[in-house]
Amino acid sequence: ARVAAAGMSVRPNQTVYVQNLNEKLKRDELRKNLYHAFSQFGNILEVFASKKGNKRGQAWIVFDDLSGATKSVRGMQNVDFFGKKMRISYAKMKSDIISKMDGTYRPREKRKVESTDMKVSKSQKTEANGTAGTTSMDEEPEEEEEDKSPPNKILFARNLPRETEKAMLEQLFKQYDGFKEVRLVDGKPDIAFIEFGDEVQAGLAKEGLQGFHLTPKYAMRLTFAAK
Repeated sequence: ARVAAAGMSVRPNQTVYVQNLNEKLKRDELRKNLYHAFSQFGNILEVFASKKGNKRGQAWIVFDDLSGATKSVRGMQNVDFFGKKMRISYAKMKSDIISKMDGTYRPREKRKVESTDMKVSKSQKTEANGTAGTTSMDEEPEEEEEDKSPPNKILFARNLPRETEKAMLEQLFKQYDGFKEVRLVDGKPDIAFIEFGDEVQAGLAKEGLQGFHLTPKYAMRLTFAAK
């Protein structure tokens, strides 16, 4: 699985990064026990652990949706696991299995050694390949629909999966400054309203989470709420 350790600025995703694990456990034993411990929070697609080098004492657990990952981050934080308290966070990158499910998977390209006279600038490569220079290998650019509502402090979220919970959205949006609350709509599980302190804070959250996949099939759409 191509995943990395999470930092405080990492946004919630379906892969959980676990640290401070007992290094005396054999790899298969560790994976088996992690699966049993974390499966209470949702369906697990993959448990990755290694006993080699700097990966010792760490593991990555891939859930099939964001809800399971979020519940495990909250529910297993500092829980004693074979004599050591686990440190849980979100992984920096999606695992390959999730990328393949949501259609953003791109195999890693091997670096090629180029002679000095054959080097091409980044802008030239971008133009030649017809791809955006800022697009990572894991993500494809998504067309952003026109937002007809004027900027304001409330965001309108749609295309949410039916199983979306308020706590899940709160966990997702509270990483942005100025977050105030999430309001769900009775009888309409696919939409929600998210309020911030001002329109600038709301705009940053809108930009950062536009197209975020709450599940492999549902990419969240964000616009400013109509007044």
